[in-house]
Amino acid sequence: MSTMLTSREFNQHASEAKKAAEQGPVFITDRGRPAHVLLSIQEYNRLTGQDRNIADLLKVPGGEDVELELPRFSKQPRPADLS
Repeated sequence: MSTMLTSREFNQHASEAKKAAEQGPVFITDRGRPAHVLLSIQEYNRLTGQDRNIADLLKVPGGEDVELELPRFSKQPRPADLS
């Protein structure tokens, strides 16, 4: 569900616009044309992908049954030669 407000309505009723943004985008018009969109932070993060971590980004659909065996690293680290 989306809401449309004029700039004047937005300025006069900002708290109601913020509440409406929890239900969906709020389009703010300027001279009858959409000029801005107010979103909840959760929706913004979802759209920009900022709510994902590396595991989410690497996830393969249907890959839950894939077994992956990684070789163990057996070499010991050695000190760096800085000479």
